[in-house]
Amino acid sequence: MAKGLTKRQDEILQYILTYVQTEGFPPSIREIGKGFDIGSLRGVTVHLDALERKGYINRSNTPRSIKVIHPSFQPVSNVVMLPLLGNIAAGEPIFADNHENDILPVPAALVRYPDESFLLKVKGDSMIGEGINEDDILIIRKQETAKHLELVAVRLENEATVKRYSIEKNGRVQLMPSNPSYAPIPVETEHSGVIGKVVGLLRSYDGHFA
Repeated sequence: MAKGLTKRQDEILQYILTYVQTEGFPPSIREIGKGFDIGSLRGVTVHLDALERKGYINRSNTPRSIKVIHPSFQPVSNVVMLPLLGNIAAGEPIFADNHENDILPVPAALVRYPDESFLLKVKGDSMIGEGINEDDILIIRKQETAKHLELVAVRLENEATVKRYSIEKNGRVQLMPSNPSYAPIPVETEHSGVIGKVVGLLRSYDGHFA
């Protein structure tokens, strides 16, 4: 039994460790309750609060956010959990939805900076020349600037799009598509901003990641 834990707290800690090792991501509070026949979410959170106070886990208000932090019980995982923040256009710019829709497991090898990364779902076909298709999930690393021809997510007032960031000789910026059906988008820097750099891509053949 882990030092300083009750029998039930230790059992729940071991359940979390086993779940992460098996599934690659942490269990939900509801799954823990089902595993231990605890009828209410509050009944589970009482034990999780105790594990957190004793320095074995930490967690946030997002789904599947439990993380074992005690040095004696570090789980081995080959995935990280990233928030899916809505849609981004690979076509005409669309409204930038910053609502957190879900938390998805992503191979850890694709994410060097998980605390600075998030996911966006692609709508449109303006970047098919880059191999970016409708319903792909882009891994975005947060940054507010971009170098010439970096592939970035850009906010245009209340809209957002993903394009190549082209800095012209006169210093003006254009967002370049990779589909000849679309024209470059000129950027007025005072009304726009780089959201982040595209660092990876996830694809499901049926378009669903849940």
